[in-house]
Amino acid sequence: MISTQHASSTNANAQELWDRCLVVIKDNVSWQQFNTWFAPIKAVDCKNNVLTIQVPSQFFYEWLEEHYVELIGKTIRRVIGREARLEYRIQMDSGKKPATIDIKGNTRAKPSKDNYVDMPLKVDDPREFVNPFIIPGMKRMQIDPQLNANLNFDNFIEGECNRLARTAGVHVAQKPGTTSFNPMMIFGGTGWGKTHLVQAIGNEVRRQHPHKSVLYVSGEKFINQFIDHSQNKQINDFIHFYQLIDVLIVDDIHLFVSAPKTQDAFYAIFSHLQQNGKQIILTSDTAPKDLEGMNGRLLSRFRWGLTAEMLAPDYETRKAILEMKMHHEGLAVPDDVVQYVAYNIQSNIRDLEGAFISLFAQATLNKKEIDIDLARRVLKNFVKASFKELNIEDIQQMVCKYFGIPYDELLAKNRKQPIVEARQITMYLAKKFTKNSLKSIGEHFSGKDHTTVIHSCQKVEDLLHTDPAYRERFLELQQKVQLAAM
Repeated sequence: MISTQHASSTNANAQELWDRCLVVIKDNVSWQQFNTWFAPIKAVDCKNNVLTIQVPSQFFYEWLEEHYVELIGKTIRRVIGREARLEYRIQMDSGKKPATIDIKGNTRAKPSKDNYVDMPLKVDDPREFVNPFIIPGMKRMQIDPQLNANLNFDNFIEGECNRLARTAGVHVAQKPGTTSFNPMMIFGGTGWGKTHLVQAIGNEVRRQHPHKSVLYVSGEKFINQFIDHSQNKQINDFIHFYQLIDVLIVDDIHLFVSAPKTQDAFYAIFSHLQQNGKQIILTSDTAPKDLEGMNGRLLSRFRWGLTAEMLAPDYETRKAILEMKMHHEGLAVPDDVVQYVAYNIQSNIRDLEGAFISLFAQATLNKKEIDIDLARRVLKNFVKASFKELNIEDIQQMVCKYFGIPYDELLAKNRKQPIVEARQITMYLAKKFTKNSLKSIGEHFSGKDHTTVIHSCQKVEDLLHTDPAYRERFLELQQKVQLAAM
């Protein structure tokens, strides 16, 4: 029998080896990837050149195996030796003994069937059931999927805010019902792209697997259908119909918290579909742990698969969305206007696209050019906050930060080339982005006169036309100032 002291020593040695591996891995992945996929891992054993690490879930294991297995394999061989191997230990939520999987093996740990509840409901002849979406008598394959064909992966912009959810969604569309991403729950704020993504998954499933039945339904419609069937004493028909679906997508599942009887019916549907290898995709405005009022049995099943958060779209993603919309609609909008709209509409994608459409409509109806002034007037209906006007001190601070020079040196009579270049660019940007006179700008640089400002601006203009490297630095800095001025 191994003593407790020896076991602790073994675990400590394993963790020490894994920590050395993490040092190497950290240099080969991004900070976000490291914190998401490697920081949660614990080393639990190491013997006979086999390092055993514990991961939080089956999904976690499959993701590492698909995306990082080569990196991990090379790393442990470098740290431990050529004969080193890696095994995963998956911590199951049920509290049962963890499953150990060799990295080279094909074994997949799945939730024990003991976790499921046998369904008393049986499906005999699907044509006998009342279909809430089509007239009675239609066959299974004729179910209307209730999908918008325009919502697909091609026009879903990927960014840091949604990368995990989108990547997992593509995986689900390729292998619906056969991965550990089942159920797949996506949560995030209103207008952040959840509906677009799940509809894109549904459309892609139909394209790749035309024999599978796909159905999208909103939480509100599902509740209303349940109420109608309850009043008509057709609950079994309602449940049986949904049990026929291969890929069920329920949008806004959080609405179920105020409908306990609907939850009971959905539990019966959910359990049956999961038991039979069908794919379930859900969206919610809040994380599962915050769904107060949701049946505990349902919440535990939501956690069996993947829960992916979608964040508010960042600036680069918002800008890419507008550029795609311009391309699809054949619109021509100046870059500075696109940047202005993307910078100021931060709430959600619906407001972003609405502002853009309003801008184009105003320009068309009033026969005006689309410019920053028109954008400011249109966006007043979308943005509550007043716009800040930049002053010279703001620009000075931004230039100092960009070039990494002390603020005092920018103002002093320092003739070193990097300082002179930064000072000239600051004067140029102050003239372009503020309403200050040339004399006022000079006074902000230790009392220089207006002729110095004129000379500086001319020098910048000349270099922009003759020095590509200078122009690249300038445009990058100007964009930062321009965004701050919006």
